[in-house]
This record gives sequence, structure tokens and C-alpha cells, in this order.
Amino acid sequence: MAEQIEKKERVPSILSKVKLLPGDRVLWVIIVILLVVSLLVVYSSVAKMGYSPIMPGTTASHLRGHFVAMFLSVIALLVVYRIDSKYFRKAATLLYILALVLTVAAYIPGIGREINGAARTISIAGIGFQPSELLKVATILFLAQQLSARQREIRTLRIMPSFNPFKWALPEQKEIWRNGTLPVVVPVVVACAVIVKAHTSSALLVFLISLVMMYIGRVNPRELLKIIAALAIAGALFVALNLGRSETASGRVGTWFEMWTTDRTKVRVRDLTDTDRSMIAIHDGGIVGVGAGRSVMRAKITHPESDYIFAFFVEEYGIILAFFLVLLYLWIFYRAIRIFENCDWIFAGLLELGLALLITIQALLHIMVTINFIPETGQNLPLISHGGSSMICTAIAFGMILSVSRQIEEGTLIPARNESSMEKNQGI
Repeated sequence: MAEQIEKKERVPSILSKVKLLPGDRVLWVIIVILLVVSLLVVYSSVAKMGYSPIMPGTTASHLRGHFVAMFLSVIALLVVYRIDSKYFRKAATLLYILALVLTVAAYIPGIGREINGAARTISIAGIGFQPSELLKVATILFLAQQLSARQREIRTLRIMPSFNPFKWALPEQKEIWRNGTLPVVVPVVVACAVIVKAHTSSALLVFLISLVMMYIGRVNPRELLKIIAALAIAGALFVALNLGRSETASGRVGTWFEMWTTDRTKVRVRDLTDTDRSMIAIHDGGIVGVGAGRSVMRAKITHPESDYIFAFFVEEYGIILAFFLVLLYLWIFYRAIRIFENCDWIFAGLLELGLALLITIQALLHIMVTINFIPETGQNLPLISHGGSSMICTAIAFGMILSVSRQIEEGTLIPARNESSMEKNQGI
């Protein structure tokens, strides 16, 4: 009798230890929901692409491409998810250099291909790939590595040299360059400088996330203010000298301002912008939507499957479901904060929080464009929009976040030998 009782007690304990996918269960559910939403809306939105002069190919070919991208994304997520964070740290430099080289190569004639006026796509095994998407993830990974390696002296570490270049030859300034500027600031600046010509908003996004990571990583606030001042000066020079895609950016800002200052009901239909049409789609969707596959605006918006897929979702499924979709992206960041609170290694904490910020802020930027809250940015809706490069790189980011949460649950998240554990008592 005693043996039977012991067996009954043993079985549940064994079963409780058997977990199909260890890690943050909420994030797993969110990912599945986003992938299902992607299937539904992309399946409906690509109906117009069979006769689109901008995106040649049949509807079936575009749909097959999306299915392939989803399959590769799931594979990438599962593979990265099983890799321990210590290997992310070891591979950070190599991945950053690789992504940087590929992004630069996208600008070389004969290698890179222009899309919408920006040379940012290269062909790998006959498949188009946007390396700037990988560079965004790689920059966050590399910055997490550099900040974690300097936690012992980070509060006193100066990372910004004097604004006077004539002082850079001084021994004190050389030390700042060597210990702070080159390893922490320069990689972020270089990455943003490479991205900005192809995608200005992505460059700004990476830079702002880097600032947040530096703040969380306990960089001296005075140094952060210097970086912000340098960014303001650089931005003014870009606009004044018409560098990067400043001309395109200024045109989009002008269009956005015009939409706020003019009566759009008096504008001819043929002169309506994609943002105008996206707001019409949201209005037509109403509370519950017009129903799956019944969108009217998909034939009138240039890229309903990518740049304006949120508006397309609202049109077919309504504001209520769209509200819950927004909550899912906010929930991603909330779960990342919870993971961060339980993380004892600053590298892993900074990495997963930075990647969660990338996903959440990108989603919010996309949504704000569709309602004309900000100028057009060209940002995709993470894990939903049509676009293989963005989807795969987002899946890699999710894989890294889930890897950290898995290791926390398993108790295998161990700081590197030369790095201290996270100092929560110091404001982290």
C-alpha cells in the first residue's frame, strides 16, 4: 500500500518536471497568436499583389514566400531559444561585424538592390535579404556585451570625449577614447550611420534603444546628456547638408504636417495618401470589422501587407481585436521587465530588455503611422507584416529573450567569469 502511494506521488512530480518549452509561457502564447494573425491578414492582403506593378509575381507566389518566411522564422526561433546566453556573448562581436559588412555590401552596385529608393537588399542563395534588420539585433547584442564587461567601473567611466577635437591628443582624452568611446559609443554610431541611408527611422530607433540600455546599464547620466547633445548636432548637420535620406524624411514630415493642417474631406480621391487610406480603412472597420477577406482598401493602399497591415487588420477585424493586438505588444515588454527582475546577469538582462524594446517600439511606431500620429516610417509590424528579413530577425530576437527566460527557470544562467552579477541594489 505504501509503495502504491509512493508511486502515485512520484508520477506527478516527474510529470511536473517534463516541460515541452521551458521559459516564459506568456511569451510563447503571444508569439503563437501573432503568427496566427500574420497568416490571416497576409493571406487576405496579398490578394492585390498578383496585379501590382510594384511587387511583380502572382498572389500564390507572394503567399508561398510568406509561408516559407514563417517556417524559417519558427526554425530560427527554436534553434536560438536552445542556445545558452553565454554563447550569445561570445558571438556578439562576430555577429556585429558580419551584419555590418553585409549592410555595407547592400550599398555596393551589383550586390545591393534598391527597394523604394533605398539600396538595402542583397541576394543570399537567390533570396532577397535586408541585412539592416540583422544589424539592429546585432548592435543591441554587442552593446549588451560591452556594457556588461564594464560594470565594475561603469559609474565613473567616461565614454564621451571632449567636443573640441584639438584636445583629443591629450593623454586623458586618449584614455576616454580607448576605454569608453571606441568600445561603447562608436559601434552604435557606426551601425546607425550605415543604416540611416536605407532606413532613417530604424537608425533613430537603434540609437534611442542604445541610450536606454546605457541608462539601465548604469552609464553616468552626464555622459548620456553628452551623447544626446552630439546626436542633436549630428541630426542638424544631416538635415542641413541633405545627407542620408533627409530629403525623403523631410518630404514625409511635410506630407504629415499637411495632413494635419488641411481638410482631407476636400482632397480628391486620387490625391489621397496611403495614410489617408489607412485611416479610412480603420474608420470603415469600426468596432467589429467588415469581416475576413472583405477589405476594400487593400486594393488602394500601396503596401497593405507590410507598412499598413495594422490598418488592414482593423478594417477586417475591428477596433476591439486591434486593441487587444496592441496590448499584446505592450505585454511583450512587460514580460521582458519580469524576466529582467529575475535575471542575475547584467548581460542577459540588458540583451533581452533591449530586444523587447526593439520589438515593442517598432510595433508602436507602425501603429502610430497608420493613424497619422507620426510621419510615415516604413516600419513593419513585428512578426505579422509580410517581409521575410524582418520576420526572421524578429524571431531571432524572440529566441534570445526566451533563451534567457529558459535559463532563469532552469537555474543555468551563470555570469561570465570576468563579469559581476547584476547589482539590483544600485538601481538596476
